[in-house]
Amino acid sequence: MTHRELIDDLLAQKRVAVVGVSGNPKDLSRKLFSELCRRGYSVIPVNPKASELDGQRCFARVQDIVPPVDAALLMTPPEVTDQVVRDCAEAGIGRVWMHRGTGKGAVSQSAIAFCEKQGIRVVPGYCLYMFLPKAGFIHRLHGFFRRSAAA
Repeated sequence: MTHRELIDDLLAQKRVAVVGVSGNPKDLSRKLFSELCRRGYSVIPVNPKASELDGQRCFARVQDIVPPVDAALLMTPPEVTDQVVRDCAEAGIGRVWMHRGTGKGAVSQSAIAFCEKQGIRVVPGYCLYMFLPKAGFIHRLHGFFRRSAAA
């Protein structure tokens, strides 16, 4: 599959865990969480330091989510991503998006290799906003250039 096909496949999943979502409403992870909720996704927050976010139960690990999710958006530091992809494999999650806006984001080469070995479809290092229809101008502009590379 091309990166674009992987992205489209993940975006087609309607029950998604956001792993590493912040308790801070101004944090990018929280904004993405809210945006996915607004767009009709069933979004499950995962953060071991929170019990609830926006009135929803927050899970400590993806393995604790019942019923299970179809995909996971990772908003974690790379060193945490390595463990989270193992958790995803244990939970039977077959699609993982390692978010990257600036810097390294959640991307970890060892986590990518693990996903590929386990048969987990992985989107490594794109900002989700770039691929959401009708995102803000900056995201659309950035996405225009990045989508060309993802094709």
